[in-house]
Amino acid sequence: MNEKTIRILEYDKIIDKLVSLTASTLGADLARQLVPDNDIEKVKMNLKETSDGVNFISRRGSPPLGGIHDIRDSVKRAEIGSMLNPGELIRIANLLRAVRNLKNYSCSADIKEGEDNIVGELIECLEAAKRVEDKINLCIVSEEEISDNASPALGNIRRQIRHAQNSIKDKLNELIRSPKYQKYMQEPIVTMRGERYVIPVKQEYRAEIPGLIHDSSASGATLFIEPMAVVEANNEIKQLQLKEQAEIERILKELTDDVISILPELKNNISFLAKLDFILAKANFSLQYNGVRPNLNTDGRITIRKGRHPLLDPKTVVPIDFWVGDKFSSLIITGPNTGGKTVTLKTVGLFTLMAQAGLNIPAADNTEMCVFKNIFADIGDEQSIEQSLSTFSAHMTNIVNIIKHSDENSLVLLDELGADTDPTEGAALAIAILEALHEKGSITVATTHYSELKLYAMTSGYTENASCEFDVETLRPTYRLLIGIPGKSNAFAISKKLGLPEYILDNAKNYLTKENIRFEDVLLAIDKDRKTAEKERIQAESYRLEIERLKKELDDQKRKIEAE
Repeated sequence: MNEKTIRILEYDKIIDKLVSLTASTLGADLARQLVPDNDIEKVKMNLKETSDGVNFISRRGSPPLGGIHDIRDSVKRAEIGSMLNPGELIRIANLLRAVRNLKNYSCSADIKEGEDNIVGELIECLEAAKRVEDKINLCIVSEEEISDNASPALGNIRRQIRHAQNSIKDKLNELIRSPKYQKYMQEPIVTMRGERYVIPVKQEYRAEIPGLIHDSSASGATLFIEPMAVVEANNEIKQLQLKEQAEIERILKELTDDVISILPELKNNISFLAKLDFILAKANFSLQYNGVRPNLNTDGRITIRKGRHPLLDPKTVVPIDFWVGDKFSSLIITGPNTGGKTVTLKTVGLFTLMAQAGLNIPAADNTEMCVFKNIFADIGDEQSIEQSLSTFSAHMTNIVNIIKHSDENSLVLLDELGADTDPTEGAALAIAILEALHEKGSITVATTHYSELKLYAMTSGYTENASCEFDVETLRPTYRLLIGIPGKSNAFAISKKLGLPEYILDNAKNYLTKENIRFEDVLLAIDKDRKTAEKERIQAESYRLEIERLKKELDDQKRKIEAE
């Protein structure tokens, strides 16, 4: 898929939203790797995954995904014989608990084995290892602490350490409280330096308390001395601590061996949990944006019903109905600036990318998308200062590349085709480009301001007009897309509404050709007829509803009379 198109259509922002809905880094990594596919069978499979996730959540609620850690590095370290640390073992135990919770959930949620739902199948494939999980939880308290219950030997060593420590503290407390030594103390406390118990002695009384100096205060006024009476006891504690560390390493090695014994199950669990998290993120994305699973084809047909651009505010976005590729292969969209032309282009392009990536799209039922081999887009200001290219040159360079690589399996989106140059030449170039893309068999959607392209679309057999509606009374676009109706020029109407003197407008009309005036009059008449027909349709619909209501009342009265 064309990387420039993916960037222009802001597909990366959709991926960011998808990543934010994952519950683990395992699922987030799969979400970041999601790219559109052009194999229709793979696209169908990926869309089914999303639909399965939506159906599963809708029927049974979201499965518990807490505690899923990324333990891939720990698994690799265990494979090569490295000893796992307490933090790694805790994360492995948490993942095993997450697996067990999901297995228990599958039983309580009445997930039937063999059910045709990928979420249920993935949960069924998970393998719990409660023995290893319980053993790790018994032995390890936190990332820094091993439990006394991890082994009888460790518990015994720690009891000896605590007894020796209490004995030293008792001796030192007796010493610092003694009237003989109180005046030598900077403070009557027992503290530690370098894992040895010491007391703070005033520097001038150093000779009065025989022992080893371990530290001094910043001013040098206090020395931290280990009295000779407790040196042997401190040495004993040091020996016990070495034994403790050796026992801890033995326990960690034993736990690591337990993990190694279930490595195949752990690897499978990691893969299944990542896929499960990723599918549920796709499902939650669909539910959040009221998405639907589009129908697919490879014939170039796109039919979007009530499509809403997912990056626009859902409270203000105006849904669009859009179709191309059936009776016409090219669509020319006209209308004022900020009227919604570019948003329409981006909506069509982004929906195509999302569908081909296996994501449901925010639209109504019976929306149909084509699976294209390539999607090309020339949207936005491509002026390049570094390459000294003007806006027109940059656009034309991009279009040359599009024409070169497009074919009958391509969707081409062109914004402001032929703009940024002489209008006459720009319009001629635009028509020639549209014809070239038609000859290649591409589906093309282009926006323009040129009247020549409106006329071209009306006379060409493969091109159709469309317009973004504009309310001249309020000087605001309605953002409604009208296919089959060319957009009329609103320059004079808007200028008049804003107060431009009548004589200037009359003078301006003198510079229009008779053909332009007639064309604009035709468009004005078409738009007027459309609005009249729309009003009449709405009125007719209200009459129909009223007639149905009256008929129901009469039927009720008739039944009542007959009953009487």
